[in-house]
Amino acid sequence: MRVFLETDRLVLRRVTEDDLDDLVALDGDPEVMRYLTGGRPTPREVVRDEVIPRWTAFYERYDGYGYWVAVEKATGGFLGWFLFRPNPVGTRADGTVREGIELGYRLRRSAWGRGYATEGSRALIRKGFTGAGVERVYAETMTVNAASRRVMEKAGLRYVRTFHDDFPEPIPGDEHGEVEYALTKAEWEAAALPPA
Repeated sequence: MRVFLETDRLVLRRVTEDDLDDLVALDGDPEVMRYLTGGRPTPREVVRDEVIPRWTAFYERYDGYGYWVAVEKATGGFLGWFLFRPNPVGTRADGTVREGIELGYRLRRSAWGRGYATEGSRALIRKGFTGAGVERVYAETMTVNAASRRVMEKAGLRYVRTFHDDFPEPIPGDEHGEVEYALTKAEWEAAALPPA
C-alpha cells in the first residue's frame, strides 16, 4: 500500500486495481452522483478501463499530486477519495483560467456528516502549502451543492465567484451555475487553521 498522507482518522493512499468494486459502488450511489451526473452511475468498465488507469498515470506525471483513496484508519474501510492536482484542462467554458491546485473529494454516503471531507481537505491543503510549493488551492461545485460548499468553507477556502460551465448533459440545478472557492498560501498562514 503506497500511503500518501495520514490524518488522525484517515489514510490517503494510491489507487490500485483492488479498489475497483469500491469505486464502482461509490459511483453507483445516485445520491453521491447527484451533483455530478444527475444520479447516473459510472459504468464498471469505465471505472476499470478509464478511471483507474488515468489515476495511476497521474502519479507518474505529477509527483505528489493526484487522486487518493481514503481509508478509515480504525477499520481499514473504504470511504471514498480525494484529489489534489494541477488541473490539466486549465480553462473553463467561459474562457477563465483555473489557477492553482484543484481540491476535490467524493465520499460514501455512510461517511457524510462525520468530518472526513474537512479533515482530508485540510491535510491536503497543509501538505501543499508546507511542502509542495503550492501558492493557491481552489475547489469547484454546483451552486446548489450546499454540503460540499460547507466543506470548502470549513477547510478554509473562501467563495470567489459563480460561473456557468457547459454541461454535456444538463442535470437538475445546473441552471444556477457553479461556484469557485479558493485559498492562497498567505491567507492560510494568516488564518492558521487548526487540524480537523
